[in-house]
Amino acid sequence: MAEKKLVEAITAMEEDFAQWYTDVVKKAELLDYTSVKGCMVIRPAGYAIWELIQKQMDERFKETGVQNVYLPMFIPESLLNKEKDHVEGFAPEVAWVTHGGLQPLQERLCVRPTSETLFCDYYKNTVHSYRDLPQICNQWCSVVRWEKETRPFLRSREFLWQEGHTAHATAKEAEERTLQMLNVYADFCEQVLAIPVIKGRKTDKEKFAGAESTYTIEALMHDGKALQSGTSHNFGDGFAKAFDIQYTDKNNKLQYVHQTSWGSTTRLIGAVIMVHGDNSGLCLPPKIAPVQVMVIPIQQKKEGVLSKAEEICDRLKKVSRAGIDITDKSPGWKFSEQEMRGIPLRVEIGPKDIEAGKCIICRRDNREKYEVSLEELENKVTELLDRMQVEMLERARAHRDKHTYVAKNMDEFRRLFNEKTGFVKAMWCGDQACEDAIKEELAVTSRCMPFEQENLSEVCVCCNKPAKKMVYWGKAY
Repeated sequence: MAEKKLVEAITAMEEDFAQWYTDVVKKAELLDYTSVKGCMVIRPAGYAIWELIQKQMDERFKETGVQNVYLPMFIPESLLNKEKDHVEGFAPEVAWVTHGGLQPLQERLCVRPTSETLFCDYYKNTVHSYRDLPQICNQWCSVVRWEKETRPFLRSREFLWQEGHTAHATAKEAEERTLQMLNVYADFCEQVLAIPVIKGRKTDKEKFAGAESTYTIEALMHDGKALQSGTSHNFGDGFAKAFDIQYTDKNNKLQYVHQTSWGSTTRLIGAVIMVHGDNSGLCLPPKIAPVQVMVIPIQQKKEGVLSKAEEICDRLKKVSRAGIDITDKSPGWKFSEQEMRGIPLRVEIGPKDIEAGKCIICRRDNREKYEVSLEELENKVTELLDRMQVEMLERARAHRDKHTYVAKNMDEFRRLFNEKTGFVKAMWCGDQACEDAIKEELAVTSRCMPFEQENLSEVCVCCNKPAKKMVYWGKAY
């Protein structure tokens, strides 16, 4: 009975996906609510995933010349107000500090919702000549946005992220960096998180406040909703003109810099849960699993079983992140717990296995079991972790493709969003009025204009005027 209860504590995703998600987050001990409204505590199991994401993403950044910095969390109101579009875009979400101790401040301080203005202030003081360019910086930090509704990992008032900010001599260099970082995100999501993404450009309605252009990677969750999983923005010289960031070029003439910004957040953990999880709980891709292999001794009180299991665990630590469960719970309970926590591989070893010189390995994603000789254990574990990483991406891509549809007119478009869940590809005239009408009627937004364009029809799905772009549309988190 106890073994059933562990899984019963997780609502079936077919019954209530939102509740399933919350149950998994809580039962896998990734995160918990706090007495600070709208803010969460990321528990050790959740933070360990973020550390692995951070480490591997940071390595990829540094391969492209990125350097990490840290800027203040407070922004003076006068600084925030320098770029009109930017401040208007963030005004509803800004948290303000008005007092220092008991004394009112002469000027309000904003708790950073993002750090464009601070980086502009920094670059204004550090960039003087073409020799000072490019500046390729990133910071890992938290930001605060006063959200009305919160949801674990996906939306909270304070969240962890990285924000890259760069300054370049030319528009061409800025655009190249903007696209380069988008490709870093896309490759990271697919190769590390096993999440397939659509790369494209945001419409003007959906782009970042103050940007010339915003590029995005969009992922499809298991319930058919879209999740923006990383964005990269080209600011042109708009911020540079607002903050007077100029440099002397090779001809001794003053020029404005061209800037970019790019970011991803802890919502990537939410994406992993919603793309790969099932009714037994989490299912972590091996590359971000804090424990990749859990050794479970069977009949561990029998002589020699525990010592053999510990020996196996020590061997596996040389080729993976391995752990051992030596609690006094039943094997069935341990299996359920290992599945709920999403640990990729389980190694079972008992008295009969030891006698036969073998063990059982079970994969978390498809429950396949393998009888493996102890001599071949390290090789088999390495092979299975690699195969599982690849096959999880393939399954997620097949799910996305199966739930991606085409609409050539508004009737088809309505029917698909009323009857199906997923992405809908449809042509668009480029007019924001059509975007607004679609959002108002169906609660659907343009996710991106993909780089890989298709000519599905000659006219806009909404107004029948000549079409300019094919767009992915979806309901989003």
